[in-house]
Amino acid sequence: MDFESRMLIDGKLVDAENQRTYANVNPATEEVIGLVADASADDMERAILAARRAFDESDWAMNRELRSRCLRQLHDALDKSREELRPQIIAEVGTPAALTYAIQMDSCIDDMLWDIDIIDSYKWEEELGVHEFFGITSNRMVIKEPIGVVGAITPWNFPFMLNLSKVIPALAAGCTVVLKPAPDTPFSATWIGRLVAEQTDMPAGVFNVVTASDPAETPEVLTGHDLVDMISFTGSSAIGKRITERSAGNLKRVFLELGGKSANIILDDANFEAALASASMVCMHSGQGCAITTRLLLPRSRYEEGVAIVKQSFENFPYGDPADASNMAGPLINAKQRERVLGYIEKGKAEGARCVVGGGTATQFDSGYWVQPTLFVDVDPDSTIAQEEIFGPVLAVIPYEDDDDAVAIANNSRYGLSGAVVSASLDRAMSVARRVRTGTMSVNGAQWFAPDSPFGGFKESGTGREHGVAGFEEYLETKTLGLPV
Repeated sequence: MDFESRMLIDGKLVDAENQRTYANVNPATEEVIGLVADASADDMERAILAARRAFDESDWAMNRELRSRCLRQLHDALDKSREELRPQIIAEVGTPAALTYAIQMDSCIDDMLWDIDIIDSYKWEEELGVHEFFGITSNRMVIKEPIGVVGAITPWNFPFMLNLSKVIPALAAGCTVVLKPAPDTPFSATWIGRLVAEQTDMPAGVFNVVTASDPAETPEVLTGHDLVDMISFTGSSAIGKRITERSAGNLKRVFLELGGKSANIILDDANFEAALASASMVCMHSGQGCAITTRLLLPRSRYEEGVAIVKQSFENFPYGDPADASNMAGPLINAKQRERVLGYIEKGKAEGARCVVGGGTATQFDSGYWVQPTLFVDVDPDSTIAQEEIFGPVLAVIPYEDDDDAVAIANNSRYGLSGAVVSASLDRAMSVARRVRTGTMSVNGAQWFAPDSPFGGFKESGTGREHGVAGFEEYLETKTLGLPV
């Protein structure tokens, strides 16, 4: 595999200034798959200054034709390198190969075109008409401008997708970007940096990639820097709160897509065989997804029937070597995350939930960070495993009495990212969906994810939206002009 070990700073592919590197480890085998530049705070400072200079001194912010051309060049380069990139993503993320043909890679490259096309279709200026104020008759115009320098900080679970989800709309809006990927998945970012440097006309400093093994020091330079106008972050709610604090110094805009504890509500009139046959898909990618429905709410009147179906689904869930296309889950990303998930499993047992499938380390593998698909039933809706985001292959099944009780349990969470509801009646399902306080909902199996669909959460699941026009406008400022008639 042809990895890119260098960062992109000010238009050049560079090593860390102090020549430090760190190992990128395959979570399925614990083998080192390559070395990558280990940036210092000084490297991050250079990247920020380059992005600031490119925004202030180049014509990137104002030249929409240039932006469109460069981003189409990047799209073409990524499109041609899919089969080089695919094994990289599988190796560093531990993702099932099947997902690289969808949300881990292929659909992300395809969806780039929506964010590029909006450069030409978006209404950048709008006249409001004539208005009299203090005896002065004026016309007024509203124009949209890029917010400035964007610091993009991405996690390790869907790194390539999230890199593009932040970088492409920010660049399309006319911003300049410093991308800080998660330490565990640097190659999903450095590969983009290589293609920008070698196969696009993007001016130096417009896009920068800074990789570092330290999850705190280097990103904190970015989040607290006065020359950065916005931070776009996906990750845990705890880190999101820290970023908000760090960003207060210059009141920079903050977009946060954070944690979730989403509920899948199966109403008592649903076809249980159809609705629950794939319930174990919450373990896809070993449950490492913020919008996964990790709470399953079953009506008490059909509870045992539902549990039996889900139990069978979990017992037959295919997981193992992520390069094997038949598997739908690989390992967790690292040893720390594995121990964290195992700790939650033990907490669930201690608090009285009944573990009917899994419940420990997957011992059939000689190496790697594996946890068994784990099913808990009879879960107290106030218990730890029903309230906290586990980020592992663990499902909590909770009984409820009626529709109102199901809605109350679903909303009994500090999170509000996603959810699902299934009913034989679309009207009844919609009634429940409208009352659940989340940013997205699946109704009767329909999917909401698309490049033009705004994605984000309520409550501690974040602020702002990613994707769609709403996501594009996160990177814009609004200016109102008064003009003589």
